[in-house]
Amino acid sequence: MATSIETSFPDAPSTTPVLEMQGITKRFHGVSALQNVNLTIYPGEVHALMGENGAGKSTLMKILAGAYIADEGEIRINGQPLKITDPATARKAGINLIYQELNVAPNLTVTENMFMGSELRRGQFLDRKAMQLEAEQVLDSLGANFTAQTIVGTLSIAEQQQVEIARALKDKSRVLVMDEPTAALSDRESDHLFEVIRKLRSDGIAIIYISHRMEEIYALADRISVLRDGQYIGSLTRSEISPQRLVQMMVGRSMQDFYEHQRQMNPGPVVLEVRNMSDARKKIEPASFELHAGEILGLAGLVGAGRTELSRLIFGADRKASGEVFLNGKKLEINTPSDAIAAGIGYVPEDRKDQGLFLEMSARKNIAINTLKQDAKGGIVNWPSVNRLSTEAVENFNIRLANLEIRALDLSGGNQQKLLLARWLAIKPRVLMLDEPTRGVDIGAKSEIYRIMSELAAQGVAILMVSSELSEIVGMSDRVLVMREGQLVGELDGSLGKEITQEKIMHYATGASEVSAL
Repeated sequence: MATSIETSFPDAPSTTPVLEMQGITKRFHGVSALQNVNLTIYPGEVHALMGENGAGKSTLMKILAGAYIADEGEIRINGQPLKITDPATARKAGINLIYQELNVAPNLTVTENMFMGSELRRGQFLDRKAMQLEAEQVLDSLGANFTAQTIVGTLSIAEQQQVEIARALKDKSRVLVMDEPTAALSDRESDHLFEVIRKLRSDGIAIIYISHRMEEIYALADRISVLRDGQYIGSLTRSEISPQRLVQMMVGRSMQDFYEHQRQMNPGPVVLEVRNMSDARKKIEPASFELHAGEILGLAGLVGAGRTELSRLIFGADRKASGEVFLNGKKLEINTPSDAIAAGIGYVPEDRKDQGLFLEMSARKNIAINTLKQDAKGGIVNWPSVNRLSTEAVENFNIRLANLEIRALDLSGGNQQKLLLARWLAIKPRVLMLDEPTRGVDIGAKSEIYRIMSELAAQGVAILMVSSELSEIVGMSDRVLVMREGQLVGELDGSLGKEITQEKIMHYATGASEVSAL
């Protein structure tokens, strides 16, 4: 993710807190979701709230926004106690929460969305002119590229997000909570959002920023507070922030234990060989490479370099123009994903919700769906086998769920990703392709996924990993191939004296290596 905010931040605020949450405790059916949590927010700061899924971040913010009521504790606004019993009370106090799933009415105009529930009136009639004028003034202050009369459903996700921000500003927001605001945005849209956040901060608005993307936290946060298992662990000022300290606070172990993979210096035999693979749309130039048993091969490059497209060609998900795939020296005829699966090749796509999971189906069925046919007896599902497979997968992958009948849709991002991994490992693959394996998951789930990958490699599974996170590529790869504009342009292999570093990857990815060679 590109980040463009570069500015100086004070290490310690000198003003009175705009928000204090003290001793917040919340229980659901006797189980503590939050235990004596404290949070202090100052005007004009971006305060990152971090922690694994299930750490209590959402529960704490829903208490602040009035969706839940705390069992114990106190909330103060500008030093004055405030009992928040519903969302209306929170909004009246200047607290607004922008959820990851945006809350807009697509068939209404921007103005109508901004004033929904708080319409201006002149006598018995709506004062549409006054509302539109105020809406336009707020949109101008945000630098929006749409008008107050625009139908919200015609806007992009990034623009709809601006509508929610505009609504908060119209309500004179003092504290704005943003939950994973860049999850559905492009790099350019994210950069524009960062500019808006910088302006809001300069206007004195306090922003509570929730994100799993470390690079965003480093770029934006004045301070960070960390929750773990429903408890407040501590806060860091900007000068105290480091990957080592954050990982230790969030997962309770050191950075050295985060990437568990021991780099393979003596790779096994070639399992997968790809020769001259290209696509019909001419986005991928003929590409050739080998993948060894027990090896994690990283495929790096900038967004749009062709990494996902190459993976999909190998798997038979897209039509190829040329190319051959060999498994253990035997040529395969892969025209569809079913052909790849039958050969023992698995593929975890980058978009688990749209391309990977069956969201309305149970966790049990999602895990077993690739093996239902082979386990069936006379066309009848072998449910004892399905139950055994699913139960073992939940235990082996530490998938956190209430029961196996829960829908995939209702699981956290990390648990959804582990569910998808469990499905593909059920086919006992010889080759496993992972496209952005830890995108949108918290740091604890990342560590779990890295553990699973390391164990698979130790068992001899050949892994091709596509990732946009350079730290992930460097930390988990035995060898790295770099793509640029549809071509494989470089290879890094520590065993051959080509050390794997972020700088060298970026040299290949941007073409700087060719410039320096001139």
